[in-house]
Amino acid sequence: MNFKMRYVILYVSDFTKSKAFYEEILALPIRGEHGTYVEFDTGSTILSINTKESVREITGLDIPEHSSQTFELGFVVENVEETIGELRKKDVQILVEPVTKPWGQVVAYVADPDGNLIEICSSLD
Repeated sequence: MNFKMRYVILYVSDFTKSKAFYEEILALPIRGEHGTYVEFDTGSTILSINTKESVREITGLDIPEHSSQTFELGFVVENVEETIGELRKKDVQILVEPVTKPWGQVVAYVADPDGNLIEICSSLD
């Protein structure tokens, strides 16, 4: 397995406030935007924000409105299905099996020992 940190997504409660903070206060340039999902250019790793409601709809995962679960780590791998198989053998909790999204990316979700969400996905490049 060869993991590469590509992006971090913060799950936010107030999209307008969060977008203004990262765009205006921290002066991070917007790399891309789709609805409530925004990517900020931070160099080699992308910082993204999305609303908890949108994340629930996209992933099908139960994201509580009020919790410490406010982000996911995203790792790009060459073969999502193979990687999930390897992680399963190591008793990693698989939350969502690999699925091809409408935009062509293969995505799966696992949890770390503390229950933090980790997205294992194919590259969009």
